[in-house]
Amino acid sequence: MNDSIASSLQAPPRTLTRGLVLLFAVCCGAIVANIYYAQPIVELIAPDIGLSTHSASLIVSLTQIGYALGLLFLVPLADLVENRKLMIGTAVVATISLLGAGTMQHATGFLAISLLIGLSSVSVQMLIPLAAHLAPEQSRGQVVGNIMGGLLLGILLARPLSSLVADHFGWRTVFMCAAMLMLAIIVVLALTIPKRVPDHKATYGQLLKSLLTLLRRHAVLRQRALYQGLLFAAFSLFWTAAPIELSRQFGLSQSQIAVFALVGAIGAIAAPIAGRLADAGHTHRASLVAMILAPLAFLLGLSQPGCSVIGLAVTGVLLDFAVQMNMVLGQRAVYALDPTSRGRLNALYMTSIFVGGAVGSALASVLYEQAGWNAVIMLGAGLPLLALLVFLAVSRRGLSDA
Repeated sequence: MNDSIASSLQAPPRTLTRGLVLLFAVCCGAIVANIYYAQPIVELIAPDIGLSTHSASLIVSLTQIGYALGLLFLVPLADLVENRKLMIGTAVVATISLLGAGTMQHATGFLAISLLIGLSSVSVQMLIPLAAHLAPEQSRGQVVGNIMGGLLLGILLARPLSSLVADHFGWRTVFMCAAMLMLAIIVVLALTIPKRVPDHKATYGQLLKSLLTLLRRHAVLRQRALYQGLLFAAFSLFWTAAPIELSRQFGLSQSQIAVFALVGAIGAIAAPIAGRLADAGHTHRASLVAMILAPLAFLLGLSQPGCSVIGLAVTGVLLDFAVQMNMVLGQRAVYALDPTSRGRLNALYMTSIFVGGAVGSALASVLYEQAGWNAVIMLGAGLPLLALLVFLAVSRRGLSDA
């Protein structure tokens, strides 16, 4: 009897209130922003720490690689360790890393800290499976979509906020403010996030080994990981190269680039829309729309007579909309595969996404310097086009997730 009472006290509530969903969304947005603050200001950071312009995008790329490593090696622990304690621990490391970035003077040290910022910002991907665990089946897509809306707003608002703060107070202030925000998030997590002790009893080594088993077992996971990895590579390519193009070709200041990036945040409305579409059984058609929209969005950004900042802003909005919609649709499909393995399924899905993002970011500076903006656009259009072709081939064989 005592054991059952203790167990019930540890178990989280089976439903989510609107307030808790909003809280999850705010925390997700604030945490994930850590890996995007550097993206629009790499040209300010690089000369200050002794990094060449050709290597500047390594800052963004290493942050995303760190995030991918955290997804692969830390997020699976959400199926093994009490969730709130795990999230708070990673958030503490993120706070220390951000403080280090704000004070670091040397390129090597800054790149190492960039990796650590990404690695320690994965608590956001522990929050989302927790929300899926708490949400009822019939509204799971809507709940995940609403929380992903907060996460995606964090991604999209991090860029304009970073540009604005860096323009007026210097780039180091960006990281110091981010560290203060993380301290506030730690307090919120400690006071409000429900505890969840997973039922899984495997060792950490067995848990990691099971990742390969899950990847082999679920074709939907492999498909969705590939689609979103390609789209996110294009997303990172565009948003790493666009501030350089806006600065050099259009003469925009960091504050003006911030306004440009803020317009792109309109694309975050795709997340709750996608969640509702998935709950209504429209995953396949909505995915098709997203994968057609992404390459078309890039083609609007080709350098030609009449091409303007407004044209590039339209590209950014449409691209963000397509990428965010496809991400939520994929996440809903992946979560439905195995409720007891959501932490690991999410880790595999999101790892592929941020590996794609790291590749896109790493290519951005080199491709822009060597071949110009149009080369960035053509590669950016080609990546989601490849995803679309694979999606159509899978659908034709009747092996898709919807």
